[in-house]
Amino acid sequence: MSHHEPHDEVTGDRMNWLRAGVLGANDGIVSTASLVVGVAGATTDRAQILIAGLAGLFAGAMSMASGEYVSVSSQRDAERALLAQERRELRDTPDEELEELKEIYESKGLDEKTAAEVAEQLTKHDALAAHAEAELHIDPDELTNPWGAAIASFVSFTIGALLPLAAVMLTPTSLRVPVTVAAAIITLALTGFISARLSGADQRRAVVRNIAGGLIAMGVTYAIGSLVGQSIG
Repeated sequence: MSHHEPHDEVTGDRMNWLRAGVLGANDGIVSTASLVVGVAGATTDRAQILIAGLAGLFAGAMSMASGEYVSVSSQRDAERALLAQERRELRDTPDEELEELKEIYESKGLDEKTAAEVAEQLTKHDALAAHAEAELHIDPDELTNPWGAAIASFVSFTIGALLPLAAVMLTPTSLRVPVTVAAAIITLALTGFISARLSGADQRRAVVRNIAGGLIAMGVTYAIGSLVGQSIG
């Protein structure tokens, strides 16, 4: 067994909240940086920028958490429905299910005799677990946890949002926008790299895509804020 591959029992659930955490942090950075940069383009009033940033932070964190909870709950419900259907099939048509399991292992490269022996042994040990893994790719004992994803999203969004908010609040007026943009670029590069590592995707492409999306969002909101600030002023 390779030490570079995760094989422990909670890998699926851990990956689920890691994914939620990375996406939450990324959204917190982009949305809050875009918001405060846009407001900074309209006004230099520190209090207004802070109020807008905090409102965006809490609204975004709650939105991300509730969205993850609903999404993962729907996935969990679907998994439970599939397992319930599998239980009914094992109860009503056990012979057909045994043959189906044998055919699955044959399709994976086992000869007919070996596939039959494997199917029989796994069925005797735990028929539902055997069919859930082979057919549905689900572990009945490790269904996705919506609360873990929701909490990970809330916390990571908040952390991600605090970075550009701190940058815009702790720097002089003339440096607010460039410092906030620089802080966002650095953190977006980090979240892009982590997300690529988690998914096994190309890291350079993920980082460039992440930074480009953030820059576009910040550029558009800054331009809108500047236009609105000039028209109101």
